[in-house]
Amino acid sequence: MGVVRTVCGDVAPEAIGPAMFHEHVLFDIVPPGAPGDRSAAITPANRWQIDYRSNETPANAHQQDVDVAAEELRAFSADGGALIVDQSVAGLARDAAGLARASEASGVHVVAAAGTYTAPFLSAETIAASAEMLADRFTAEITTGLDGTTVRAGLIGEIGCSWPMVPVEARALEAAAGAQARTGAAISVHPGRHPDACGAILDILEGAGADLSRVVLCHMDRTCPDGTGIRPLLERGACVEWDFFGIEQSHYWMGAVELPTDLARLRFIAAHADAGFGDQITISHDICTKTRLTRWGGHGYGHILRNVRPLMARLGFSDSLIAALCRDTPLRLLTLKEAV
Repeated sequence: MGVVRTVCGDVAPEAIGPAMFHEHVLFDIVPPGAPGDRSAAITPANRWQIDYRSNETPANAHQQDVDVAAEELRAFSADGGALIVDQSVAGLARDAAGLARASEASGVHVVAAAGTYTAPFLSAETIAASAEMLADRFTAEITTGLDGTTVRAGLIGEIGCSWPMVPVEARALEAAAGAQARTGAAISVHPGRHPDACGAILDILEGAGADLSRVVLCHMDRTCPDGTGIRPLLERGACVEWDFFGIEQSHYWMGAVELPTDLARLRFIAAHADAGFGDQITISHDICTKTRLTRWGGHGYGHILRNVRPLMARLGFSDSLIAALCRDTPLRLLTLKEAV
């Protein structure tokens, strides 16, 4: 027995179809104090250049219109999607009530996230909070409600970490472990942009008593772009995530990293699945800019279901592995051990 905690209530996992584990439906990832016009128009004439530099343009790095979100969720549903996890934690303009309205309008299940993002996005009060205070907050976000609402979170994270990690981020990891022990929720972590970041994160979580089998390390695409360094994380029992699907360019706008293509991502996944780790892998798009949404000419939340799933079959992925990537593993991670 168990439930998936969505923004519209608890749902039995067997009643849910394909799921994207790491997306942003309502969000604001514009760094505090960033220059530029947040209201600038994105047009066919400038869309490609803005998308190539992604979130460097403030106007591209936020989407807080519930009607637009519902429209994008309906497009996801048309591609066969049933559930999306919005990992917009505190610091990224989390809007629990808005997510509930978008979910109701579209018929797509949405899971909201407890937790905090990287230090530059956090309030002074949060930065000063102890690990115990943060654990209490994260627990209440799952059991009581988010940000003064009765909408409850169903996942902890993405917990934001920098490199080198700063104290509040380490405390947030400790708090996530504490909240996981109280609620059973899985933990998702945004690692710093360094190959050693993921191991350091697991050290902190393990030291705080976290169940590493219910920890997902995000952004393998840019943290371990050539696929090396991932197996030791899997051998510790953690899950790893390729979540840049749909970003089909080598240039990474946030560092000197050559990103893999969708086919390269799938080859890395196949290699680790062949080694016995197929049920420790999640995939998603991590959409957090307008130009990746269909309204602005992007691929939308359904790209994996519409385009990548056929590539999996062409590369010889088994039906069971495709099912694990597109539904079974995310729903297993999202299932809380509670009755509906």
